[in-house]
Amino acid sequence: MEIKLAHGQREIKDCFSVMSELRPHLSELEFVDQVLRMSNNFGYKLVYAKTDSIKAVAGFRISEWLHTGRYLEVDDLITTEDDRSNGYGSVIFDWLVEYGKKENCNQLKLVSGVARSRAHQFYERKGMKFEAKFFSISL
Repeated sequence: MEIKLAHGQREIKDCFSVMSELRPHLSELEFVDQVLRMSNNFGYKLVYAKTDSIKAVAGFRISEWLHTGRYLEVDDLITTEDDRSNGYGSVIFDWLVEYGKKENCNQLKLVSGVARSRAHQFYERKGMKFEAKFFSISL
């Protein structure tokens, strides 16, 4: 299995079919444009796991809070429906942990929708703990 950061439009586009399972509201063109914009403006990166095809994708960025210092924030993490429970998500997660350590991050954080109970079980198995509630308001 190969784990790679996506560089350029072609590799970003190659990640779309997997990411669209998590973000179905985006077209391929919107996805590529938004990833490029987020990369340029906010340091967003895509990492993917590939064997014969891309099996899992994660989008992340490094940020910092006064409360906890520097951290790696996972915005998106998805394994294809057909490939779940085959270890691809776990490999990506472990890669993110190591990347965060190399980047001198104190924590790995993520926000997960309340309905994604299978994802929550996965995160708990990976040692994550529930430590905050996330609030939002539409503007």
